[in-house]
Amino acid sequence: MNAPEERASREELLRRLHRAETLARVGRVIHSTLEPREALRVIVGEAVAVAGGSSGSVCLLNPTTGLLEIEAAHGLPPDARSVRLRPGHGITGWVARTGKVARVGNVGSDRRYVSVRGGVVSEMAVPLRVNGEVRGVLNVDSEREDAFDEWDQWLLEELAMLAAQAIQNSWVYEASRHRARLLESLVRTSQRINSTVSLDDALEAITKEARTLIGAKVCSIMMLDEGGEWLDLRASHGAGPRYREKPRLAVSESLLGIVVRRRKPLQVEDVQASGRYQNVAVAREEGLVSLLSVPLIFEGRCLGALTVYTGEPHLFPDEEVRTLLAYAELSALALEKARLYERLVASEEELRQSERLGALGLLAAEVAHEIRNPLTVMKMLHHSLGLVFENGDPRGTDFRIMGEKMDHLNRIVDRVLDFARPSEPVRVPVDVNALIRDLGFLLRAKLRHAGVRLDARLDPGLPRISGDPTQLEQAFLNLSLNAIEAMPRGGTLDVASRVIRSGPRRAASGIVVRFRDTGEGMSPEQRARLFTALLGSTKPQGNGLGLAIVKRIIDGHGGVIRTRSEPGRGTAFTVALPLRP
Repeated sequence: MNAPEERASREELLRRLHRAETLARVGRVIHSTLEPREALRVIVGEAVAVAGGSSGSVCLLNPTTGLLEIEAAHGLPPDARSVRLRPGHGITGWVARTGKVARVGNVGSDRRYVSVRGGVVSEMAVPLRVNGEVRGVLNVDSEREDAFDEWDQWLLEELAMLAAQAIQNSWVYEASRHRARLLESLVRTSQRINSTVSLDDALEAITKEARTLIGAKVCSIMMLDEGGEWLDLRASHGAGPRYREKPRLAVSESLLGIVVRRRKPLQVEDVQASGRYQNVAVAREEGLVSLLSVPLIFEGRCLGALTVYTGEPHLFPDEEVRTLLAYAELSALALEKARLYERLVASEEELRQSERLGALGLLAAEVAHEIRNPLTVMKMLHHSLGLVFENGDPRGTDFRIMGEKMDHLNRIVDRVLDFARPSEPVRVPVDVNALIRDLGFLLRAKLRHAGVRLDARLDPGLPRISGDPTQLEQAFLNLSLNAIEAMPRGGTLDVASRVIRSGPRRAASGIVVRFRDTGEGMSPEQRARLFTALLGSTKPQGNGLGLAIVKRIIDGHGGVIRTRSEPGRGTAFTVALPLRP
């Protein structure tokens, strides 16, 4: 080998060594960072330097738009980042579509070339394959003709493999980070929506948190009506007036109706161009583009649809779909909980209304009883007078009418007493502990508002008694409300149950339920007339009817109610009920 050949061989060896060092250096950078843009920027810079180019770029396919976008660049003008290429368009697009390498010595003679920077003469582009699929293109440009040879191509292909590895690693890392972020948001938002008890508040919280969770422009909830034929907009967050005023949707004909009927998620890439979306004009005015809708399902029953919209084209990945589905399940549970709470509040109001009606009945009975006594005396005196008047004397007519009207009043009193007579309990086996536990749900809002803590200490071995659960619940509710009103500055309501045992074998013969508060207590005078007079109240703002109802119910069950109270030391009501009256 002569000197020139030896020198050329040595230069080639040095060139290969330099390229190997470049690959090793790029590999170290890739494995030292999980930031994809940083890794791609290093790859492009090394490719341009080693190949002797003037500029270079990495273009990746956007899965939503299907266009090639510049992700990292070296030596390109700033406005080049805005260039978008379709697969097949330009040399870069041709490589992306065919998956083949392009090495062009003079771009001026190649009809495929699309100029991004002035002064470019030659270009080399290789595909980036991730899991066997072309996901982008690595480019190097030069201002010299035929600037790249086979060794440059080999180096660029090796760098493309490293770039693909960096992309795959970063995608895996980003997917894991995104999944963790979604899970954290899901836990956080589920706590927020489950802390609300009002149905309207729950709907508002669900839409607000779902919009934040997915990073959407608008979120809305469409709920099924009672007939299951229409979807009504119940809540939205981020929407404008046109969206909030849009008409209801028919389940059988609308796009969101498909979500409800099939009970599966549905996404649309662009609702503004969709023939199935019914409110295209609203979507255009509101700037809504991509849609993802999932069903709200609780115990196999579909309640409606939770929908999010983005303001730009977006392909919702499986992770976001699964997250929104999980969020929808939690939301459906929160909605049912809010509905249950509203029904509990309504039940409490019905019980209070029943209490008022019962109180009116007792009051009417007492009034009628108090009227009957003087009326009886008046009738006796009327008949004992024995007055007889001559025909034509107007006093005779008056005397007769007075007698008739007193008989009329007596019949009215009879009807009032018949109507107000307490009904007999409808006896069934009653779990008194369950009734006491239900008090916690019925009185939750009132307890929280009054600053009262309910402490229930229930005997787990408490037997069932024979009684009317509705009447007993009304009595327990009255005693609890009476205790809460006795603690205007807050306190503790202690409710305890235990078994009454008697006889030589200590067999169960009844139960005791005690309601004890830490309120203001009662004076001896108040205790003395606690259950005796409906028209004489023991409370400044009460009418005395509630405790009279309680005593009537306990008496009807063959039980006994006792009171122990001292001013400033609270009050305790003890109810003893037999197992079988």
